[in-house]
Amino acid sequence: MPTNNQRLQKVPRLFSFIGLIVVFLSACSSDMESGASGPSMPPASVSVLEMKPHDVPFVIELPATLSGSKEVEIRARVSGILESRNFQEGDRIEKGQSLFTLELTPFELEVERAKADKQSAKARVDQAKREVARLKKLRAEKSVSQRDYDNSQSALEISEADFLAAQARLREAELNLDYAKVVSPVAGIVGREFVSEGTFIPGPEVLLTEMTQLDPIRVRFGLSEREQLQMRQDVESGKLKLPENGHWNTRIKLPDGTFYNQLGKVNFSDVRINPNTGTSEYQAIVANSEYQLRPGQFVRVLLEGGIRQNSFVVPQRAVLDSGTGKYVYLLATNENGQTIAQPAPVEVGEWVRGDKVDNTEITNGWVIHKGLNSGDKVIVDGVAKIFFPGAPVSLASGQANASTKDDSSQQSATDKQQTTSADSSASQQ
Repeated sequence: MPTNNQRLQKVPRLFSFIGLIVVFLSACSSDMESGASGPSMPPASVSVLEMKPHDVPFVIELPATLSGSKEVEIRARVSGILESRNFQEGDRIEKGQSLFTLELTPFELEVERAKADKQSAKARVDQAKREVARLKKLRAEKSVSQRDYDNSQSALEISEADFLAAQARLREAELNLDYAKVVSPVAGIVGREFVSEGTFIPGPEVLLTEMTQLDPIRVRFGLSEREQLQMRQDVESGKLKLPENGHWNTRIKLPDGTFYNQLGKVNFSDVRINPNTGTSEYQAIVANSEYQLRPGQFVRVLLEGGIRQNSFVVPQRAVLDSGTGKYVYLLATNENGQTIAQPAPVEVGEWVRGDKVDNTEITNGWVIHKGLNSGDKVIVDGVAKIFFPGAPVSLASGQANASTKDDSSQQSATDKQQTTSADSSASQQ
């Protein structure tokens, strides 16, 4: 157990240790203060785009599906044995081209029988006409009764009616013979066969195959109730101008991101809103002579032809995301006269592809609905160097030189004006 003398000997050592800690902390504090007074981080170099309202194309991009302009079920109009299939499944078929042939012999025999019946009826008509002519002469000589003459007239009329019926039966037999040769009612692509050769076809109730007309092709898509309401409000407020009579031009964006080389036209819009999807159905027609587009294909459709009036467009790279929405950085000046990056919340609209503002190409940009005013300078390059709101920034050399040049020009003009005024005053004196 330590004695009192030993405890007293440890006290000076303790105070010495505490003193060393105090000296160390003081030195650290001095170093931090000297560091704070040292050089700060240089301003970030940025480029800006001055906002000027102008008209930009209004384009809507929507998902769409393709379908044939005509989709026809091929059925036989008459019954018989299916004798041959005259196509390869998936072939490109012209209008009127033969698809199937039923056994023709029964129909050909029916035509011959109808021709014979017609000929027989024609002979009876000729005989009745001769009888009427003979009795008419005898009636003039009062050799036959009026009744006999009237009966001959009736017999002629009956024979003429029989002849017309025989003509109709012949026409029907010829039609049935034609119907036994099943042809395509449209040009397009034929599907697979559903019935094989040798099968008895009882009539139209049996589906033989399907034909799809691909040129032109239909593009079907839906426009939501909210989008239609927003467009209506923008039109009424003068912000948006739509194509006359709703005749939108359409471009098709393929799954690989490329665009189809033919434009289309919207030719139908449904007044009803589908309660299941909340959209109205629209349809466009697009030429498809090379059959590059196929029914059932999923694509993107771009509706073009509208104009967004007096709009601001900002490059996509300048628009940032935060927890409360999207924002951009504006070039501003703080109370000390220092140039800083000031965040400004914005409401974005649709995409703009290929716009130009003051000779500045904007490949991909946002239309800004709210948050910007004419003359605002939006920081478009160097945004990644801005680490916090209000960070100091400086214009990139190109823009700074242009700004300096403009200021110098204005100052030179002012000096020149002042010199001219001074010379004028001196001459008057």
